[in-house]
Amino acid sequence: MTDKAKQWSIHARRDAGVDAHAQQLLAESLYASPLALIIGCAIAPGIGIIVALKLQDRIILALTIGLAIAGLARLACAWIADRITVERGFGSRRAWAIGFEAASWIHGGLLGGMSCLALLRSTDPVVHMLVATLAASYGAAISGRNAGRVRIAVGQSSLMILPTAAGLWLQGDFIYRILAVMMVLMLVGIAEISVKTHRIVIDALQGEREKSQLAVKYERLARFDSLTGVENRMAMQIRLREIFDKNRRTNDAVAILWLDLDRFKEINDSLGHMIGDHLLCAVVEKLAEALDGRGHVARFGGDEFILICPNVNRAEAQAIAADVIDYFRHSFEIAGHTLAITASLGIAVAPQDGRDVDELMQHADMALYQAKGTGRNRAVSFTWSMKERFNRLHDMETGLRRAIPDNQLSLHFQPMFDLRSGKLVGCEALVRWSHPVLGSIAPTEFIPVAENIGIITEISDWVLAEACSAASEWPEHIRLAVNMSPALFQAADLPRMVIGHLMASGLSAKRLELEVTESVFLDDQPRTSAMLLELRKIGLRLALDDFGTGYSSLSYLSAYAFDTIKVDQSFMHNVQNSPENQAVVRAIAFLAAELGMDTVAEGIESEDQETYAREAGFTYAQGFLLCQPKTRAEIKRLLANDIVIDTQRALRPVRQRRKRAEG
Repeated sequence: MTDKAKQWSIHARRDAGVDAHAQQLLAESLYASPLALIIGCAIAPGIGIIVALKLQDRIILALTIGLAIAGLARLACAWIADRITVERGFGSRRAWAIGFEAASWIHGGLLGGMSCLALLRSTDPVVHMLVATLAASYGAAISGRNAGRVRIAVGQSSLMILPTAAGLWLQGDFIYRILAVMMVLMLVGIAEISVKTHRIVIDALQGEREKSQLAVKYERLARFDSLTGVENRMAMQIRLREIFDKNRRTNDAVAILWLDLDRFKEINDSLGHMIGDHLLCAVVEKLAEALDGRGHVARFGGDEFILICPNVNRAEAQAIAADVIDYFRHSFEIAGHTLAITASLGIAVAPQDGRDVDELMQHADMALYQAKGTGRNRAVSFTWSMKERFNRLHDMETGLRRAIPDNQLSLHFQPMFDLRSGKLVGCEALVRWSHPVLGSIAPTEFIPVAENIGIITEISDWVLAEACSAASEWPEHIRLAVNMSPALFQAADLPRMVIGHLMASGLSAKRLELEVTESVFLDDQPRTSAMLLELRKIGLRLALDDFGTGYSSLSYLSAYAFDTIKVDQSFMHNVQNSPENQAVVRAIAFLAAELGMDTVAEGIESEDQETYAREAGFTYAQGFLLCQPKTRAEIKRLLANDIVIDTQRALRPVRQRRKRAEG
């Protein structure tokens, strides 16, 4: 095989794997411009008729008539193939494409045969010039027009030029033979040009195709989540804005359901990100089933998804949410793991819940926050009261950062009394916040906010400083109790903070009692234990606050040497009418006595509660019935009078009580 033949073979193999769309576009060039075919159909038979009439040769005339018929057949097939392509696509024209190719081969053979016969059956140089020029020019024209099909271009040119070259050679004249050789060389050039032109055009078309595919790929990557295949956040926002733009004219409803998987992080951390990714893909399939064509799924990020439901009102949105939650009742089978997971949803419906995309998204997020905060595995619809709470929360977050510098915090002290002697034995420091706009805000409301935004250490530092300073002015036997946030036990400098304030105020460590709740033991228990031990070494008293609620465990009482147990006021609220509460109160009092711990009954608001706490064996009590919280100055005056509680539940100075007894 010659090098040229090998090259053509390589091109042929490459063409076999060429992008089908590029080949179709090249084939389209055969039919798209019928003018060249019309000119060819007219010129070749015209010259053939001139030659046949000049030579009075019937065979050449017959070949010319066949040439005209083949040309018309090519023209008809090209026209029909072009029309079918426009109307039905590339796949419907196969028969007419075959017809066009067959007519092209016949046309080339007839033209070559006519030229050869004219050269051999005539001695007229004019005739020779006409047929030789016709074959050469036709072959050259074909190589350009039929570049879309190299086989047709080279084959048709060969059928025209080779017989013509043979006729020139057989004439025997030296000049004619030179022309014959030149025509053969021209055929080689035509073949080379056809192949290379075809290759260049194919490469260009493939390049455009690849660029187009790459652009589509990048657009898809920009608009769709690479893991789950659903729309990403950007595409979701575009879709929502388009819906809002349309709905401004029609005032149609659109619902957003913001979904968050409950405790997905636990699965992701324990089983690995691969399992987590498979679970997210399975969740998307489940959501698509639950929606059932009523909306679109988009991944907002992480384990959060947005369900966009056009033309859906609130009742329909709640029905969709119920369907989604119901679908999540079934567990997921992921890589041999049976995973039970639930979802929380926040619902917001435009135009009632939002005038634009950002506002509607914000309100759906608020509703989701409410759903997560009230137990998870539920759907909550947005209400404007949520907005009010959000604004209040935002105002508190902003205000807390200025509360200490602007002197908005203050301390009150609630006395604690010995139930046996009636004497005042200590005071609990209670922080108050007076916001310039929101007014007085309870600690139960702003302390969690302070913990969330990370300034609880600053507030606790201020409380300890103020409380220790105030207690240093009290009699030596009066203790100070200060609540410690669980968040403080995540900071290594808590003992140093306490020691610093004791030293600055001169308060004895044994007079300071730190109150902690059982939640401090939930995270990093060894660290918490070490810190509590370090605080005990200082000489501080430790109290377990709000015992009986939350995560109560008797193991805490045996593991940590608490001095005091404070029973939550919820058990004292209706203790005289609740056998269950009575049983709990008596059990705690007995247990504490056996462990050598003091007990405090909180929230004493009635005489019956105080009586029951005393009879149950509680050591101390505090509450509004006994004494309301006092300012620093008020508590100082109260302590100066050596206050006790008498049998009439009223505060009396000890000196007055003694005088009455003597009289």
